[in-house]
Amino acid sequence: MSYKIAIDSCGELLDEWKNDGRIESIPLTLTVGGENIIDDENFNQKDFLKKVAACPECPKSACPSPERYMKAYECDAEHIYAVTLSAELSGSYNSAILGKNLFLEEQPEKKVHVFNSKSASGGQSLIAMKIVECEEKGLSFEEVVSEVEKYIEEMNTFFVLENLETLRKNGRLGRVKALVASALKIKPVMGATPEGTICQLDQARGMNKAIVKWWITLERRGSTSRKRQLPSLIATVRKERRCWRRLSVRNCTQQRS
Repeated sequence: MSYKIAIDSCGELLDEWKNDGRIESIPLTLTVGGENIIDDENFNQKDFLKKVAACPECPKSACPSPERYMKAYECDAEHIYAVTLSAELSGSYNSAILGKNLFLEEQPEKKVHVFNSKSASGGQSLIAMKIVECEEKGLSFEEVVSEVEKYIEEMNTFFVLENLETLRKNGRLGRVKALVASALKIKPVMGATPEGTICQLDQARGMNKAIVKWWITLERRGSTSRKRQLPSLIATVRKERRCWRRLSVRNCTQQRS
């Protein structure tokens, strides 16, 4: 069966996907100091980060419109999927759902499913990779949806923040606390809840110690399950890259000892 995957631009596209008509990135709009920046193929991350650093206000983002998702769904593919940033972090999921409902009113014979990644960036990429894997195996639309939803439930997201400046700018961390944390080189070990919200799991002084604590957290989470694959989203977010954009991703197989 033919298929198409739409991923909002918080997700990372693999190099081989960039020229693949079956994979489409749906751009978010980023706002820094009143300037709107479209997160498309022309996005300049280096320039964007300079603007974020220079701006006293926290950057903001706007999700793609339902109409933009509808446009992505309008294709010849028999199976259509969307993978969005966590519904707890963005309106992208709800927008994709609304776009799906509007699209099916016009073409009710189509099969469309929207996946709430409950993660971001590399986590969305892992989900898209799983969809491709299932489609290449020849699974039915319903089987693909079931397998991928199960995969999402088994996914864990962990990352370490190196820079606390954005937390200070958006008011989640007081100025004094931010200065003290920076002076002591405190790095919070962060993660996602099962619902897809962000929470602090631990903290350490210095990046190396934070990474060690991250590994301890990973092992602790993995040791409770029997011989299951734990897709772990590993991130070191440097200089507050928006939406965890540059995440290094690993698949770790955990086995109870």
